[in-house]
Amino acid sequence: MENVINSLKSTALSIGESLTPVLTQSKFRETGVITPTEFVAAGDFLVHHCPTWKWATGDESKVKSYLPKEKQFLVTRNVPCYKRCKHMEHKDNLEKIVDEENGDGGWVDTHHYADSTVTESREHAGQIEAAGSKQAKVVVEDNDEDDDDDAADMEEFERQGMVNNDPLEAPTTTKSTASATTTDDNVVQNTLQTRTYDLNITYDKYYQTPRLWLTGYDEHHKPLSVEKMYEDISQDHAKKTVTMEQHPHLPGTGPMPSIHPCRHADVMKKLIQMVAESGKELE
Repeated sequence: MENVINSLKSTALSIGESLTPVLTQSKFRETGVITPTEFVAAGDFLVHHCPTWKWATGDESKVKSYLPKEKQFLVTRNVPCYKRCKHMEHKDNLEKIVDEENGDGGWVDTHHYADSTVTESREHAGQIEAAGSKQAKVVVEDNDEDDDDDAADMEEFERQGMVNNDPLEAPTTTKSTASATTTDDNVVQNTLQTRTYDLNITYDKYYQTPRLWLTGYDEHHKPLSVEKMYEDISQDHAKKTVTMEQHPHLPGTGPMPSIHPCRHADVMKKLIQMVAESGKELE
């Protein structure tokens, strides 16, 4: 039912966007909205300071006339997503009441015992590196021991039938080959499987604000299904402030998660006020 409602809203908003005139006068400080020109200026600033972000054009048929053709939206690719949201949800066993003796009953640190869970991925990566170093050390030590021994007498080996001189006979698997195979299996098992996301920022003409879009890929860089992408979104926001919609510049790609921009201008206005109260100005 929620998907039907969101689809109807999306259709209504697309009609409203087509009827909404392009904002030409800046109202950023008054209301938190921006003009297409300000969107391009902010995008240029982002691309300059964060080179992982790039401008993109998208489909030629979806080019917006109020934006430069080569600067229709912003994109950054392969942003890692190590855990699912359910792995970071609140748990009672992570809580601790802090400063109980202050007379007010103290306050609750909701993630006091979460250090081990928060750093699980990094620790796993460290274990992989340590295991690799240990294996390398063993190889070096083995080589050192071999250097201390006398050279083998190959004629004696031939007399005992330990050397195969027939080039047509298939070679047997050596210990080093088996060891290499085992090492490769260990590397595969110890590899940290990671999802990645492409992030897009478009200009929403109806709300006159930027809008964020996400495209997810699994560990083999295959597109994630809608259900899989919802695993990476807080359930408090899934299908509410984060909805699956069609990208305005990439038709035919299917629905992708988008953070709905309806409250974006209000949040920006509050940030502007907070910065102003500290005696500064938010550009």
